[in-house]
Amino acid sequence: MKICVTSAGEGPDSEFDPRFGRCGYFVVLDSESGALESIENKSAGASGGAGIQAAQTVAKAGIDVLLTGGVGPNAFSVLSEAGIEVKIGPSGSVSDAVRQYEEGKLQAISSPNSAPHAGMGAGQGPGKSQGRGQSRGR
Repeated sequence: MKICVTSAGEGPDSEFDPRFGRCGYFVVLDSESGALESIENKSAGASGGAGIQAAQTVAKAGIDVLLTGGVGPNAFSVLSEAGIEVKIGPSGSVSDAVRQYEEGKLQAISSPNSAPHAGMGAGQGPGKSQGRGQSRGR
């Protein structure tokens, strides 16, 4: 069985990243052979469609279980069609996430748990308006 963990870096000691489409890497553990592989998420910087592209990358890697935080509707559709089970809620390192999965501590989801474009940082930081609009009542 291939277990994929969304990660900020390569390898088992890297920090778990709860963002699916915008994580830096997918760290894949083959539970049968013990092989470990890190796949760079090349869609992380995409201006749009990062979740769908990430889901396609994971599906092409032959993943059975995905450990992540949030998955939007389009990405979830791709993952579901590929038969990939999605579990949410891990914390700590990649190794910690796998251990939490093996101990049955993670929640399976059967539908998207994130809004479209949620990982893009929308709504964060100061707006461009300075609040100095001047009304000229005529």
